[in-house]
This record gives sequence, structure tokens and C-alpha cells, in this order.
Amino acid sequence: MTRVLLAGGTGLIGGLVHTRLDTRRDVDLVSLVRRGSTASGHQVDFEQLCATPGALLSPLAPEGLDIAISCLGTTIRKAGSEAAMARVDHDYVLAVATGARALGARQFILVTSVGAGGPGFYLRTKGAIERAVTDLGFDRVDLVRPGMLIGHRAEPRPMEALAQRVFSALTPVMAGPLSRYGAITAETVADAIVALMGRSGTGRHVHENDELKALAHGH
Repeated sequence: MTRVLLAGGTGLIGGLVHTRLDTRRDVDLVSLVRRGSTASGHQVDFEQLCATPGALLSPLAPEGLDIAISCLGTTIRKAGSEAAMARVDHDYVLAVATGARALGARQFILVTSVGAGGPGFYLRTKGAIERAVTDLGFDRVDLVRPGMLIGHRAEPRPMEALAQRVFSALTPVMAGPLSRYGAITAETVADAIVALMGRSGTGRHVHENDELKALAHGH
């Protein structure tokens, strides 16, 4: 039995990962959802998690963890400010990772973004959390950096929907280095995450569009 912690299981990618893992008999899934959520999972006060990650997660996984997955993420527009976005995309993710590491997880799979570490507050924040998680000492860290995500969100995002249509049209001609920025379905990313679970090898591994598609198709 593989003991898996999932954070962000109510989002576009995380919800699909949750669906894929929830029915697997070889997986003992602990899914974290924010306090007050109506979604399936263990309700957690993420502010409290930041203060005492190991102590808060320990009762949820008394036998420890093997793998942790973070699909947590928001946008500046939705969060309301840069500071509020960073609280979710950096601090909450780091708390999940710190707690998972304390409970023995050897692998951490983190969904960030293509261009993580690049210019702009959003990408700098993504790069910062990649570095912070890597420094925690997991045996293996898998950084999932999809391009433009295609999929249906529960909450409407008109500008994102427009961008999805544009990138979907352009993706077939975005060859070579540009392919990393092309459209990719949330289903493909979720399948790739599941395929990465339990991978052998150690160190830090970055996965962008082309490799995510290959992983999703079992190549």
C-alpha cells in the first residue's frame, strides 16, 4: 500500500488526480481540503498548518507517508494581492512539504508552471517554492511545469478561457523550444503525475509539456 498525501485536490489538476487515486486499492490517499470546503477530504486550517505542519498532519497519516503531491495554486486576481497569492503558492505549499517530509515521504511532486523562476511576481514565486521544496531533503522531487492548461474550472475565468482558445489554436505550430508554452489538457497533466508516483531515482526532475505527454501515454 502506497501512502499518498494530496493537497489541492479540489482544483483543475488536483481534482483529476484525486479521482484517479481515490479508487485505487493500492493507494492509501489522504486528501487535504481547506476548512469549510464541501469537497471530499480532510478539512485543514492551512494557516495552522503553516505553524505546525508535522503535528497537524501526523494524526491524518499515523503510519507515515511515502509520496506527497501538491496541486495548490491561485492567481493574484483571485487571491486579491501578491502577498495573498504567495501565501497559497509558497507558504501553504511549503507547509505541506515540510509536514510530509517530517512524516517520512521520500518523493514530492509539485505542480508549478512553465517558466518558473522567470520574470514577474507569479513566476518568481513559482521558482522560489521549487527551490524551497528541493532544499527540504526529499529523496526525489518532481517539478511539473505545464504550459497553458486546458480544462473546465468550477469558477469562471473569462480571460483564461480566451487564452485557452488562442493557445489551442497555436499549439500545433509551436514547435521546438516553443512547445513548452503550448496548450496541454489537465487530464494529461494528471495522468503524468500519477505515472510519476513511485519513480525510482533521486534528485530534482523537471517535467514540461513534451515529457508530461509522454508520461501520460506510458512512454
